[in-house]
Amino acid sequence: MFIIEAAAAVLAAVSVAPEPIPTLLITGHNNHNWQYTSRVHADTLRATGRFDVTITDDPARTLADGAALGAYRLFVLDYNDIHEPRRWGDAAERNFIAAVEGGVGVAAIHAANNSFPGWKDYERMLGLMWRDGTGHGRVHEFGVEFVDRDHPITKGMAEFTTRDELYHDLVNSQNARYSLLARAMSTSESGGSGKHEPMAFTLSFGKGRVFATPLGHVWVNAEDTKSSITTPGFRTLLVRGAEWAATGAVTLPAEWRDTRTHNTLSPEEKAAGWRLLFDGESTAGWRAYRKPALPDNSGWSVTHSELAYAPGRAGGDIMTADQFGDFELSTEFKVSPGGNSGIIYRVTEDHDYPWQTGPEFQILDDLRHGDKAKATTRTGSFYDVSGCAFDTGRPAGEWNHARIVCRGGRIEHWLNGFKVVDVDLASEEYKAAHARSKWTRMPAFATRARGHIALQDHGDPVWFRNIKVRSLD
Repeated sequence: MFIIEAAAAVLAAVSVAPEPIPTLLITGHNNHNWQYTSRVHADTLRATGRFDVTITDDPARTLADGAALGAYRLFVLDYNDIHEPRRWGDAAERNFIAAVEGGVGVAAIHAANNSFPGWKDYERMLGLMWRDGTGHGRVHEFGVEFVDRDHPITKGMAEFTTRDELYHDLVNSQNARYSLLARAMSTSESGGSGKHEPMAFTLSFGKGRVFATPLGHVWVNAEDTKSSITTPGFRTLLVRGAEWAATGAVTLPAEWRDTRTHNTLSPEEKAAGWRLLFDGESTAGWRAYRKPALPDNSGWSVTHSELAYAPGRAGGDIMTADQFGDFELSTEFKVSPGGNSGIIYRVTEDHDYPWQTGPEFQILDDLRHGDKAKATTRTGSFYDVSGCAFDTGRPAGEWNHARIVCRGGRIEHWLNGFKVVDVDLASEEYKAAHARSKWTRMPAFATRARGHIALQDHGDPVWFRNIKVRSLD
């Protein structure tokens, strides 16, 4: 009887699991680092399993398709037109307003409240706006205090500390009615207003629910601001606020966590020719460079379904048993504070080290490590050859997504959804960059058409998961 009852309980739990909320994340223009923030926000939402997120970097085009908007229950705003006004156009704006009035929820983040001065419907929707008279002090650490602890968004949540930009004197230009959830003291010592300022609030717009927060400031090429949107408190507030805006209720726990399953292939990935290089359980398929296996008591091990390196034991670079010519590699990685590592590819074993033949996708703590001073040695770069086109690297301890695409002499590095490096090894640009690099002393560097994929032991802890590859030969 107990077994039958337990099975029935499991089936009941499965049957009532909520469907993922179809979500459109609106971005593509901002005086802040939208390439970084938009993809982090998307991952924060997706990790809960509660949101099915589509990103548009071209909202004017996407929002103009009124029929397509009918698929969404939530809009997340990571868009700002300030300094270069970019209205979406009449059709897109009408569709957006109609969708929210009809019940689509809105979650607005940081500089979304800077946008569209004079667009009254937008200002009424978001309530508290950055307008004449608004300001902020310096980026600093401060506490976020809950004013309403009984609201579904904040109920059960722990108050938190963040390092962020604290807006003060936001303007309610349309006298919108809002309910305050959280506030923070904007101290005069930090250049603030000397009073409490709203940090999270809710509004109604027609049938639509709106959650807004001025938290989440990240400048371009300002590593010390990136943690503002990766703190657990911010992430929890965002996902719970977004779920409430979409549904009117909150089922997510009071502490954000990643619930996704890793080190697997979807049916679509299998059909596209992907295969796993790491199964999440063993180091099968990997060996030490120029050795038949990993060393005994190896610093490389499987920990929490992650292929991890921990210093203090036998180390060295490791590599795939197989070789690859034209290929696409996809993986996630994170590095320790101050850490350094890399992914080296098309490696051959006729030299002392993998980097003597293989190009490197650099992995670095861009905030603390000394190599941050040089563009060609920051995370995602083609090490010592080509820097990144976008500043999309994430802080130490946060998971990054890397893609490496090799087709003949054409090499691409992708970091967290953006192509950051595109190099043609036969081009004059590459030859000039190579001549400025350390690789001029290594004539075999980047000359191999085929080789192993190596993970670098640079003496610092580093973690990998979801390592997968497909041949492009």
